[in-house]
Amino acid sequence: MLRTRQIVSTLSLLAAAIPAGAGTIAGPFDLSVTPPEHKRMIDPQTGAELLFLATGPGEDRNLYCEQRSWLADSSMILFHLGRRNGGLTGYLTKTGELVRLTTPNGTFAGVTAARNRNSIFGVQNGKLVELSLEIHPSDQLLKTPSRVRGAERVICRLGPVYRSLSGALTESCDGKYLSLATGGGPEEVVHVLIVNIETGAIREVRRVKAADFHGHVMFSLTNSNLLSYKGEKDTVLEVVDLRTGGTVFRQGFRPKVELATHHCWWVNDTITFCGGFHRGPNEDSDVKILNIYTGQIRIIGRGSWWPGGTPSELAAYNWWHAAGHESGRWVAADNWHGDIGLFHGRTTRTYILTNGHRTYGSGAHPHVGWDRKGQQVIFASHLLGGVHVCVATIPKQWQDDWEKP
Repeated sequence: MLRTRQIVSTLSLLAAAIPAGAGTIAGPFDLSVTPPEHKRMIDPQTGAELLFLATGPGEDRNLYCEQRSWLADSSMILFHLGRRNGGLTGYLTKTGELVRLTTPNGTFAGVTAARNRNSIFGVQNGKLVELSLEIHPSDQLLKTPSRVRGAERVICRLGPVYRSLSGALTESCDGKYLSLATGGGPEEVVHVLIVNIETGAIREVRRVKAADFHGHVMFSLTNSNLLSYKGEKDTVLEVVDLRTGGTVFRQGFRPKVELATHHCWWVNDTITFCGGFHRGPNEDSDVKILNIYTGQIRIIGRGSWWPGGTPSELAAYNWWHAAGHESGRWVAADNWHGDIGLFHGRTTRTYILTNGHRTYGSGAHPHVGWDRKGQQVIFASHLLGGVHVCVATIPKQWQDDWEKP
């Protein structure tokens, strides 16, 4: 009888954390928790603390910078564990244990953590779902593992037209909508959609020829009315105002002359990207900030170029993926050698947080992304051999240098 009351109580708590939409709730259920296998070290050149979430065999991957990797209270970090019985996995930040995020209904695709509650959004068997998590960290890890419970709500069924996911989800900054794209492959069109998280109502924002669509559907980090995607074979960035359906901004570039890649929303309706005016393989690539209303572009992270520089030499001084933290303080970027740079949002002062996490010419790209507090970045690393997900903490002194305006 006591056991029954505990289950009912837990389910009530989990259900209360999820908006009461038209979908059904399944659970609660226990998720598999396994012992820690992380590794900590200090970068010998910068003093940055490095945490490798898992160190077993296989190729692990972090979520892309457009998706949220940390739960709202920072109790869990999401990543993909590349081994048998791996897949979507959570790292418990208090204990280091690993949680297999597979439910009785299967695994997930296109995931992102919710902005304001301990939930994960993803696509599962043709349905858009929310997995709400209840985490009870162990105080005696050697004796008793932590307990993680989940409850799953179906937000909506995507149906045959919208069934094929193309890319990953993002959530609007007001927590009301999810964005996604469906179609692609042999289909003729891709549907750019937003979905009401509470009601499950689907709205089609754009239809794009599959041959022209290049993904990266993303809500603004600070403006719930703005949504962007890449079109025309990655040569165009389009920003849509969801209130009117109209195009707010459209940026193209000259493919054989100019590089403009990996756009990502930042603050004050600006977008970061990497680019320059010498195309690869001997490219230059600065970290740039784009104002979508004026079209003005400024450099926040300088790259470099010189005649005769080899691709490997130039890649050590130029940037490839960039992402800014929504506080506005920092922009982070990575390069083809696995170096992680930080650029201060106000002064553009540059710091090298850690380096040498990739061998030029091979291996996974770091795809650097942010935590919730602007204190840590996450990326894929080859430093230990294989591919492991690493979290680097910004040294406190670097943060303190810019506390005063």
